[in-house]
Amino acid sequence: MRKIDMIVVHCSGSRCNHRYTMKMLRYDHVHNNGWTDIGYHFYITLDGVVHACRPVERMGSHALGYNAHSIGICYEGGLDENGKPADTRTLAQKVTMEELLKSLRKDFPDAAILGHRDLPGVRKECPCFSV
Repeated sequence: MRKIDMIVVHCSGSRCNHRYTMKMLRYDHVHNNGWTDIGYHFYITLDGVVHACRPVERMGSHALGYNAHSIGICYEGGLDENGKPADTRTLAQKVTMEELLKSLRKDFPDAAILGHRDLPGVRKECPCFSV
């Protein structure tokens, strides 16, 4: 098992008034990025459904320089209708994210939970809220 010391929260960078489905996410990560699969371990869609992407035992591809020892969670959204960074999480996404983080905290009690933007050297708004 990998040593996990971080759980990193991301947003998909999609507008809240446009869907960004698992199928679209997979296409972008595989065809556009050239990866073998989705880089996140979990993806939470607008309806609050959490989708398991990569197994936690496998290194993700979501935070350059931190992938070897972290778990990546992404929620659908992060941009308002005009494409500006915003906390666009639905109530269902907020509830699901909290439940997922609590569950992961049980398995990885020493892991820091932070936003992508909180990592040193990252110059993004992602996940567009204070984790």
